[in-house]
Amino acid sequence: MHRSTLRTRSDLRSMVEDAQQLFREAATSTGEKAEDLRNKGLELLDSAVSKAQDVQAAAIEAGKEIAATTDDYVQENPWRAIAISAGIGLLVGLVISRK
Repeated sequence: MHRSTLRTRSDLRSMVEDAQQLFREAATSTGEKAEDLRNKGLELLDSAVSKAQDVQAAAIEAGKEIAATTDDYVQENPWRAIAISAGIGLLVGLVISRK
């Protein structure tokens, strides 16, 4: 897995855990302090959701670029693409038939 993906996943997990801790503290507090803790927790969750949406958008964009590159390759090299696909199909068939 890509290093930035692992970092992002770790960051999101950390933000959610921090928000959970703030909500636990808010549950045992009262008054203005409890309200401040809840607000901070909600802000952390909002940040986590925003970051997750950014990651999703980047993944979708990367997928579109890969699909476009693959399509370009197939358009430019149709026979090579057919040969590669047939080879992969043969290998998958061999693996499945041995099980």
